[in-house]
Amino acid sequence: MFKEKEGGFLARTLINAVAIYITAGFIKGVNISGFGACIVASVVLGIVNAVIRPILVLFSLPINILTLGLFTFVINGISLLIVSMITSGFYISSLGSAIVASLIISIVSSVISLFIL
Repeated sequence: MFKEKEGGFLARTLINAVAIYITAGFIKGVNISGFGACIVASVVLGIVNAVIRPILVLFSLPINILTLGLFTFVINGISLLIVSMITSGFYISSLGSAIVASLIISIVSSVISLFIL
């Protein structure tokens, strides 16, 4: 069972790396130096989503309730901006670009997951 989860993490990391690479081609404010940087960004994104994102969600709960959950898009964009600050070779120019990029990454990774996982 442990190996299955480990393989799931590897598959999810590669899927997110491909999604980041595709997104960099569509969004003007997202730059990536190569596929290796995509893999590193994907791993860092997993860590940020596991550690930092829950804290952001908790502190932004009142505004998230007021916006009926739409503020979650901003939280996802902030998470992606944090990843770009940590990862060399992965750059996002603005919060707006990060929000749009997070939407595209989510859509692309979901579509790829439908066919692979």
